[in-house]
Amino acid sequence: MSEIQEQFIGVTAVTKANIYFDGKVVSHGIVFPDGSKKTLGLIFPGKYHFGTQQAERMQIVAGECAVKLDGESFSKTYAAGNAFEVSAKSGFDIEVTTGICEYICSFLS
Repeated sequence: MSEIQEQFIGVTAVTKANIYFDGKVVSHGIVFPDGSKKTLGLIFPGKYHFGTQQAERMQIVAGECAVKLDGESFSKTYAAGNAFEVSAKSGFDIEVTTGICEYICSFLS
């Protein structure tokens, strides 16, 4: 399990939401003083595919999801406190079956 930060101090919040899949996945960006970025989001029940340009680290804050990385033949379940990484120029399927999954997405260099 990874440690999940409960708050970020000294960041700029981006007010325009990133809205995907008819509002079933929503996130807001935050920008740190050094220019690095993260998004904080919610995933409502459903199955979705996301592509990546940059490598990403997804930390699950609350709820649960099943994730299948592109090129993998199986999915793995992640609950609050767990994280997974996705390679750049790749993608993943994510499925939430009940409740809402909350996440922090960090963009890796």
